[in-house]
Amino acid sequence: MYLPGSSKINSKNHLEIGGVDTIDLVTQYGTPLYVMDEWDVRNRMREYVNTFEKQQVAFQVAYASKALCTMTMCHIAKEEGLSLDVVSGGELYTALKAGFPVDRIHFHGNNKSDEEIKMAIRADIGAFVIDNHYEISLIEQIAGNENKKVKALIRVTPGIEAHTHEYIQTGQEDSKFGFNIGEMALEAAKRVNQSNQIELLGFHFHIGSQIFDMTGFEKAIERMAAFYQMVQKELKINLPILNTGGGFGIRYVDEDQPLSIRHYVTALVESVKRYFYHLGLEIPQIWIEPGRSIVGEAGTTLYTIGSNKEVPNVRKYVAVDGGMMDNPRPALYQAKYNAVIANRMESQASELVSVAGKACESGDMLIWDILLNEPQSGDVLAVFSTGAYNYSMASNYNRITRPAMVLVSNGKTDLIVKRETYDDLIQHDLVPERFIQSSYNKITNV
Repeated sequence: MYLPGSSKINSKNHLEIGGVDTIDLVTQYGTPLYVMDEWDVRNRMREYVNTFEKQQVAFQVAYASKALCTMTMCHIAKEEGLSLDVVSGGELYTALKAGFPVDRIHFHGNNKSDEEIKMAIRADIGAFVIDNHYEISLIEQIAGNENKKVKALIRVTPGIEAHTHEYIQTGQEDSKFGFNIGEMALEAAKRVNQSNQIELLGFHFHIGSQIFDMTGFEKAIERMAAFYQMVQKELKINLPILNTGGGFGIRYVDEDQPLSIRHYVTALVESVKRYFYHLGLEIPQIWIEPGRSIVGEAGTTLYTIGSNKEVPNVRKYVAVDGGMMDNPRPALYQAKYNAVIANRMESQASELVSVAGKACESGDMLIWDILLNEPQSGDVLAVFSTGAYNYSMASNYNRITRPAMVLVSNGKTDLIVKRETYDDLIQHDLVPERFIQSSYNKITNV
């Protein structure tokens, strides 16, 4: 049985993460509960940084905070010397409140608002990643009003389709992101280069997510090297930075076979060196943006099993106290997960069941057809590799409260996100005075 990070089976035959018994976590914090393995998070961050350092190239590893954005995660990234990739005003605000170094913040997004751009410029962030001509105009206008000059990369779609789900492909020509490589991107570069408010640092690309081989990256880097040569020759400028995005895959189920972080980084750097050297170009500073590959496997979600339903000769459904509200990925793009009965780890998984969520939706299925150890009401189900995009994409569908999140390390536990309450659900609801008055009149007229 594959157990991620510091997870193991303890002497009670319980699942233990970070030296903490998951059943004790459930007793203290309830379920559903997001559990983050701090050792695993930091270890992965350090492996990225250490591998780059061994390659002896200039680099920045920017944690893609959209995977999991909390103030604690920003603090960990800061302590490990990473930069930060944000894609909204909310993520930027979280980073600023966490005291993240502003010069290491990169702001992405295909439709940044006036207010978001203004917030970023006033904070003096490290760089924008420009996505379209509309954004160029906004940045020029706002930066001019603020009497500032900002640094930026231009996002380019290199025409590479990564072998992943169509919803998480981003490098193909038909994408909502960026300028298509060639004349479209060249025109954007010319415009930015002539701007008094923007300093062009280089280009960014991202070909998709959950990628298990380097072929797509190598092809994209080859195209980008040729494009850099064309731009530098045309504009007579040196572009010091190439941002190759992220998208490195992780293990969700046994058939997933991701490369090691060391392999991803080494192959990436070797490709940049090979194609840029071949064209007589200086090796640029290499930026990358891992998110899922840092926090994905470090996260485990704990649920309590409730009802079950057996359909003769079809399947047995086992329901948990969470679902698509805390993990929409199976409903969105058929994501698959592994799970275990956390309170009976060493017993053999012999019963084929399907794990259903509690939302009022037929499509709220967390796992189809998984072998578990005779799941019973009251058992704790641990679903692995839920650190990326689960909390980030969670909702209050059916007015169900979002779970708490704890950080575990060396036998200690820290609550880093409070569990929502019913009062939290209605805190922004407003009732017009006329409805209240109408109710009052009906009561007094009885």
